Formats: sequence, structure tokens, C-alpha cells
Amino acid sequence: MKKLLLLLLIGLSLTSAQAQQTANKPEREQWFMDLGFGMFIHWSLDSQVGAVISHSMAGASDDYLKRFTTELPATFNPKKFDPDEWATLARLAGMKYVVFTAKHHAGFCMWPTKTTPFSVAQTPFKRDIVREVLDAFRKQGIAVGLYFSPEDFYYLYEQKIPIGRLQHPQHFPANNPGLMAHDKAQLKELLTNYGPIDIMFFDGPAEGLKEYAWQLQPNLVVTRGQMNTPEQKIPDKPLPGPWESCYTMGTDWQYKPTNDPHKTGTEIINMLIETRAKGGNLLLNVGPKPNGEIQIEQEALLREVALWNLVNGESIHGVRSWDITREGPIWFVKSNRENAVYAFVPGGNEWKYGDRKEFVLKTLEGSAQTNVSVVGYDSKLVEYREGFDASINWQATPLGLVISAVNGHRLYTNNKWPNPAVLKITNARFKPLELAGEKRSKLDGAH
Repeated sequence: MKKLLLLLLIGLSLTSAQAQQTANKPEREQWFMDLGFGMFIHWSLDSQVGAVISHSMAGASDDYLKRFTTELPATFNPKKFDPDEWATLARLAGMKYVVFTAKHHAGFCMWPTKTTPFSVAQTPFKRDIVREVLDAFRKQGIAVGLYFSPEDFYYLYEQKIPIGRLQHPQHFPANNPGLMAHDKAQLKELLTNYGPIDIMFFDGPAEGLKEYAWQLQPNLVVTRGQMNTPEQKIPDKPLPGPWESCYTMGTDWQYKPTNDPHKTGTEIINMLIETRAKGGNLLLNVGPKPNGEIQIEQEALLREVALWNLVNGESIHGVRSWDITREGPIWFVKSNRENAVYAFVPGGNEWKYGDRKEFVLKTLEGSAQTNVSVVGYDSKLVEYREGFDASINWQATPLGLVISAVNGHRLYTNNKWPNPAVLKITNARFKPLELAGEKRSKLDGAH
């Protein structure tokens, strides 16, 4: 009888182990890939001094660590924090998800945790920032995600373990039972007290933690820790499955008040287009000021992206890589919703407002059912130009699909909108490269 009971217990244990979730659900990964564009938010108490977030603790002297962990909480009081403004701006820019730094490497928690005194509860502000951010973005229909660092510099500081990033065995939760328990207690708070969380970004060793997170919320999509999440770069080629490229607008993740040149809106839009053409998501970062406002430079860039999204947003969401990523400067994606391909054509000086341009898309084969349009523009009128022919024409030829179109959507008073226009091409198919008479490497612009 004892032997039978032992076998039953072993069997139950094996079944439980086999049932443990070890990956994102495939349907949730497809959902994530449809989103396309997200807002990353890096914000913590050291934004007050414009420091690199958390990392100034690494290798620091004891007196610096004491000042960091006692003086900065005493003055963190973002009186202009308005997450509804953040969320509205994200929605206008076409961002479909947010990833907020609930706990960065410093170990400072942006919610009133019971696990440590190093949290927003010990600041003059006191409010639950995580809850307010999640509530605001949910109200805008934006999927919510949290950044969580398995490393915890404050925990290491208290335990008198040298502070650094993965340079000591005790920096890894798998080697440090105390740190693992600490992280799990915090994850339990985040994943049981705040409703459904869509996305989790583990910036550090995720082993043992992502499985625990899936146990608490099986529909959670783990990005970093489970999929490729390159920082400040886009892969040379499309990657299989879901992936996410993380970018700053300036040179740093957290608010940097000086010495921080920013990208242009056109550069950001082009990064978004290239990422989507290669099958990935773009997670674009903002670093709010210590008072809670998004700095004006970053707000301005997001509003430029918002105007482009108002016109062209359908080409970014619910799309996948096409058979080829681009022909020279023209990038492609295909729609999940219909038989359509979107072609992103450089604007600015390359295709000025009111100008007609001819294209030969060698990798597209048209038919009698093919239709071509300029997204957001009806190709009938150009403002103030009487009798001007703004019609769009296309023809299937042995060379490929020949298109003649006018860039006539007026978006700036001076008519110098510098950003790409988008062609929507329905009921066309990929033209095999041997028929196109070009090598893939040449068309893709590969080196």
C-alpha cells in the first residue's frame, strides 16, 4: 500500500511538473505581434538628478549609496504626475501597449510594497504610481506591461553584497535564495493586486521568475527573458517569431536634462517602419521629468509621430513581414486583415507635397483586381491647385507594378512634411525574384 501511495505521489508530482508553463501561449504571441508599437517608460527617484537610471549605484562608495537610498526618497514628489496625459499621448501616437518600470535595478518600487522600505510609500508623494499608470492606459484601450528587474541593488546593499550587474554569483536569483524569494514576493503583489497584466519585461535573469509569473497569470506575454529584445538597434534581417526593438529618443532611458541630443520625428517613424517590415515591435522610450511631466522634446516628437499615425496607422498594426522587406528605399509589410501590401515611400525632398511620382515595384505582380491608393489621401484634389490632375494610376507590366501617384495630403502649413507616405496595394501578389530579374540582396539593399 505504501509503495502504491508513493508511486501515486511521484506520478502527481511529474504531472504537475509537466503542466508548468514554460513559454508564452502561441496565440498570445500572435496578439503581441499585432500590436506593433509600444511606449516604454523609464522613471525612478534618481530622475531628480538626471542620472542614468539605477546604474550609478554599481560600484559606488558606501557614503554615496547611503545618500542615494536616503536623500532621494525624501525629495521625490512628482506633483505634476498625470498618467492620463501620458496615455492619451501614447494613444494618439499609435502605441498599443505600455511597459512601465515598476522596479528598476536600484530596487526602488514604484508601488507601496510590503517587501521593502525602499518604495514610493516612503516618499512625500506616497501614491501608488504603478496602479495609476495601469488604470490610465487601460482607460485608453492600451495593453499594460511592467518592467521588473530580478536584480535588486538595494537588496544587495542591505546584504552587503558588492553591487554590480551579473558580476557576482549572488547577483543571480537562481544562486541567491533570499533574492529569489524577495523577487517572487514582489511579483506576487504585482500579479495579484493589479488585475490582468498583459506583458512582463524581465531585465535580468528570468529563470524561475517567468515560470512563477505564468503560474500567477498564464496569459502574460514575457518579452525580455523569453524573446529577442535588442536595444538601440534593429536586426539586419527579419527574425522568426515575436521580437521587440527597444529605443530611446535621446541618448538615455531616464530623464537627462542636459547633454542629450534627440532623434528627429522622421528618424523615429523610419525606425518604426523598418522594425515592422522585419516582423518586430518597436518599444519607444520616454523618460518623464521628476515632476511627472514628459519633457517637451519628447512630447513634440510623439506628436509628430501622432500626426503620421493619424494618417497611416493601419499600415503598422495587424501586419507582418512580406515576402521581401524592401526594394531600395521602399519598405513593405502585409496586412493580416485583408489581401493587401503596404509600401512605405520616403517623403520630404524625395517626394514633395503636390508632386507626381512614378514607381516600378518589381516584386509586385498586379491583376485586373489590383487596386492602389495613397493611405489617408483620396487622390482627387491638391489644395489651391485648380484643374490639377491628382489621380492615381497603376498598370501591371512585365517589369512589375507601375504606379503613378501624387503626394497631395496637406499636413503642414509650409507643405514641408518630411515623413513617408504609404501606398496600399490590394489583390497583388509577390513576383518571384527570378521573374523580377533582380537578386534579393540587391532589392533588399543588403550589404
